[in-house]
Amino acid sequence: MRLTRPLCVFDIESTGVNVVHDRIVELCVLRVLPDGTETVKTWRVNPGVPIPAAATAIHGISDADVAEAPSFSGILPELVPLIQGSDLAGYNSNKFDIPLLAEELLRAGSDLDLSQSRSVDVQNIFHKKEQRTLSAAYRFYCGSDLQNAHTAEADVRATYEVLLAQLERYSDLPREIPALSDFSTMHKAADFAGFITYDDQGQEQFSFGKYKGQRVSHVLLRDPGYYSWLQNADFPLFTKKILTAIRLRQS
Repeated sequence: MRLTRPLCVFDIESTGVNVVHDRIVELCVLRVLPDGTETVKTWRVNPGVPIPAAATAIHGISDADVAEAPSFSGILPELVPLIQGSDLAGYNSNKFDIPLLAEELLRAGSDLDLSQSRSVDVQNIFHKKEQRTLSAAYRFYCGSDLQNAHTAEADVRATYEVLLAQLERYSDLPREIPALSDFSTMHKAADFAGFITYDDQGQEQFSFGKYKGQRVSHVLLRDPGYYSWLQNADFPLFTKKILTAIRLRQS
């Protein structure tokens, strides 16, 4: 794999799978430099809300485990320098990990802009090629069973090893992050959650609701009240930020 800037492979364990309401309880980042040097850092995070038993059953992290852990804001002094100026990679990261991380950054008041990073979703590469889960992907590509699945560091290490194995197996996969990012992206979206996508002319359009397939700029002009409804509805903060930016362009 040819890197022109650092690649941060990361994984999140959380209180649930809703990027608007749920919170990070564990975060691991494996930072790989263009010369191959690796740095790995794992944080336990106090989410400030109870961890549901169903989530604990998956990742094994309970309220007691994070009682003395820092808040997400508390890990920012270490986290931001680690991922700033880097590209990102993960397993199902385009649909979950990146949107949730973006929400946490906005809630914490961080100005780190993840949209400036290219993202490689290893799951999407796998699904385009084989259609399996992370454990099956690890078994298929790496030839052994994944141990300690659903712990952040085990998953992030497995994700990186699967990515390297995919590059070795598929000679047609691009080696540069921008092209690999394009290949692993299922749908080009303006926001991380995919509520706003792009049409054939590269203009933002709604991907849901009564205005699905219509340009955002046109809808906001015809129905200004829809913007207010979206801002007050249960949508990710980053989606609302993108909507505001589109609206400001019309001013």
